[in-house]
Amino acid sequence: MVKWLREHTSASVIMVLFRLYLGYAWITAGWHKITEGFDASGFLKGALAKAAGEHPAVQGWWAAFIEHFALPNVGLFNVLVPWGEFLVGIALILGIFTTFAALMGAVMNFAFMFSGTTSTNPQMVLLTVFILVAGANAGRYGLDHWVLPYIRKFTHKMHRPHRPAMSQR
Repeated sequence: MVKWLREHTSASVIMVLFRLYLGYAWITAGWHKITEGFDASGFLKGALAKAAGEHPAVQGWWAAFIEHFALPNVGLFNVLVPWGEFLVGIALILGIFTTFAALMGAVMNFAFMFSGTTSTNPQMVLLTVFILVAGANAGRYGLDHWVLPYIRKFTHKMHRPHRPAMSQR
């Protein structure tokens, strides 16, 4: 299955469908937050409330992160969340830096789930796992087709040791 996801053209076509679905979901979520205003404080306070009781939906370690880092820095999250969603969506739709964009989307999905929100997050994570396993094949029909070979060529030149010419030895 992994070999098929990473190497076959048919898998890359399916990854385009996954990318477009996820990209649309991310870009629209981010765009609504950017254009309509976004304040994460209510969401974060709601997540803290889910950390109490006999069977908390939010684990103590995550509640501590929210209480001691996220809420005091809510202004940062008010920028990171909408723009992160929007940029992940653009990257997935265009197929540029696809695996990185998918990974960042998964990080956001997990943050939402850790905060006690299910919604479409598990479904999005599942589709994202396929993109991550497919690796570069997920961006074959996207800008990665041109960008990744350039990056590989550039980084290969940077890491190649300099060898003196035969006449200098």
